[in-house]
Amino acid sequence: MAAWTDDELTRIGDAEELRLQSSRRDGTLRDPVTMWVVRNGDDLYVRCMNGPDGAWYRGAETRHEGHVSADGVEKDVVFADADHALDGQIDDVYRAKYRRYSKDIVDGVVNPASRVATIKLVPR
Repeated sequence: MAAWTDDELTRIGDAEELRLQSSRRDGTLRDPVTMWVVRNGDDLYVRCMNGPDGAWYRGAETRHEGHVSADGVEKDVVFADADHALDGQIDDVYRAKYRRYSKDIVDGVVNPASRVATIKLVPR
């Protein structure tokens, strides 16, 4: 599988928000959804604050691929299952990156349901 370049990791990881489009069964892209994105090491993650029942998450689970854009980076990606042993680290990254928001808002992506709906973004 392809790897992120250092520039892509930095630009996407530092971006406030990411736009994600998942692929439908026929390969066309769904409408973009704007969300928070975090970098943990050399990996990028997104979470669905509505957990696995969230509409965009269910769409992402259809084909496990799509397209993301953030800070001028446009990339086709695979939506991979996250290693849930990293949930605590990813929580910490979310809390640090989005600390200027209230705890109630950040808790929307730092909770058990959202952890279940964590996706690792892998370039393709």
